[in-house]
Amino acid sequence: MKNIIIIFIIMLFALPLAAQEKKLYNPTANAAADIEMAVKKAAAEKKFVLLQGGGNWCKWCIEFARFAKADTQIDSLINSSFVWYHLNYSKENENLPLFAKYGYPQRFGFPVFIVLNEKGERIHLQDSALLEDGKSSYSKEKVLEFLNGWTPKALDPSQYEKK
Repeated sequence: MKNIIIIFIIMLFALPLAAQEKKLYNPTANAAADIEMAVKKAAAEKKFVLLQGGGNWCKWCIEFARFAKADTQIDSLINSSFVWYHLNYSKENENLPLFAKYGYPQRFGFPVFIVLNEKGERIHLQDSALLEDGKSSYSKEKVLEFLNGWTPKALDPSQYEKK
């Protein structure tokens, strides 16, 4: 009986910690510094940065992350072409200077996607509502079309030169 009580107490304290680890967005993060590091990493790996603006309060934000990770084709495309960062927007921290810097993408609602090139320049804003499939998730075809259209390879001029 004593062991059961000890296990119960451990679980009682461990569950909130596990729940915190699953949070996509960090309201206390220094997002500007994090994005700067993401841009450096993207440049070194010949990738772009995919910023997903939103918050832990946003069911569509959480759903996109689940959807993207669950589909091996989408997950692979994101991992091969982007450095993915979750840019927090919440009551605790709206990150307004960053959202202003990227052209006020919050006007589309959340999540909103901001694609940065290897120099950290905004090259695209994507309204996530255009990627939805019904009322509960996203369309694989629409998400792949969006992501494939904004990879470094898609924007490489050599892809369009006559050979």
